[in-house]
Amino acid sequence: MSQLKENPKGNRIIVSIMGPDRVGIISGVTGVLSDNSINILDISQTTLQEFLVMVLVADMEKSKVDLATLKELLNAKAKVIGVRIDAQHEDVFNFMHRI
Repeated sequence: MSQLKENPKGNRIIVSIMGPDRVGIISGVTGVLSDNSINILDISQTTLQEFLVMVLVADMEKSKVDLATLKELLNAKAKVIGVRIDAQHEDVFNFMHRI
């Protein structure tokens, strides 16, 4: 993942996706983000044997949904596509990884 730039508006989120790799995972997750006017700023993925690990940084500035609603939408999609999806506000992510 490239070096993240400062975002003075502070409306970025970190989304992580893990699960068995198969067709449709990326389109499923990015479709939820796109449908809610959330812009993907950076994305990285790797496949470890048969498992997909993907992390993306997105900007919620133009979205009309709040993070709690987005988490519900992503969890619903996760059940459909058979992966685990976690979404956190950038500030929470940074605080958790400060040690």
